[in-house]
Amino acid sequence: MSRALVTGATGLVGSYVVERLLRDKWTVRALVRSPAPWLESLGAECVNGDVLDAESFAKAATGVDVIFHTAAAVTTRGGWEAFRRLNVDGTINAIAAAETARARLVHLSSVAVYGPEGRYQKTGKTDEDTVLLPMPESAWYARSKRESEALVMEAHSSGRIWATAVRPDVIYGRRDRQWVPRIARVLTLGIAPSIDGGAAKLAMVHAENVADGTVRAALSDRAGGRVYNLANDFDISARDFFSLAGEGLGKRVRFLSLSKSTADRTIGVGIIALRTLSMGKMSVLSKDSLDFLTRGNPFSSDRARRELGWAPAMRHEEGVPDAFRWWRQHH
Repeated sequence: MSRALVTGATGLVGSYVVERLLRDKWTVRALVRSPAPWLESLGAECVNGDVLDAESFAKAATGVDVIFHTAAAVTTRGGWEAFRRLNVDGTINAIAAAETARARLVHLSSVAVYGPEGRYQKTGKTDEDTVLLPMPESAWYARSKRESEALVMEAHSSGRIWATAVRPDVIYGRRDRQWVPRIARVLTLGIAPSIDGGAAKLAMVHAENVADGTVRAALSDRAGGRVYNLANDFDISARDFFSLAGEGLGKRVRFLSLSKSTADRTIGVGIIALRTLSMGKMSVLSKDSLDFLTRGNPFSSDRARRELGWAPAMRHEEGVPDAFRWWRQHH
């Protein structure tokens, strides 16, 4: 296999997948809605189209061996319908394009499929055999990712296509439009929270390591019909993450120490106060982010290591400062 189509190629994971494939001497085609000369400068062929346009999607997939479907709505206005349209309908078109082209389909899913509460187990880590519990109607992104992944797995089990899916947790790296910008805007104030000493391990993974696992899944016959968590490249504590991010931003970070119980009791007031005092910049605090900063990484990626030979290379000590340095240079 040496010919690939990448959707979402101008996004975070998609761009790293393009870079990885080109390094491995693949012929890479990117499905883009507008010109992307920087992708072409890397050696990718850019084809105009849209994942919501089944005809342009199928045309772009002609002759490829693998479709890497990374395009998705992560944050959007418009409620459930906005997430469903891009994440579910776009995946339906990806399945149809793979079927017509007789190409393998690698679907970028998410640990969001476990739901906001289902990810935390009473004992042990959350792995791919964890039962998927019902989730709130308002969990639009999580619902759309679970539904789209289920469609991909059903298409494989019914024999329509060969498919696999990978489930990263919070992804960061150069060109990040989600996590890094939000944290960077907070750290420009020179302060960061240190809850219970900031020792909890964060559920995050570098985009380069996600791209590595994604390509490995495409090349593994064993991966057909399987899903893989890509959620534990290297452990990093919340405190170390903020320090490394500050290094990339050229900022000395001062820590605001508080206990988890205090944070729990004051989170509602704290959200309002921090947003007001920071003129809207410190809007990252919420119940979910408090869990993220204090409950540790609940996921296991042992299956990917065992079955795909996933051996992440990009460490946080290099990746975190680099991601925030890139943001500083481009914003």
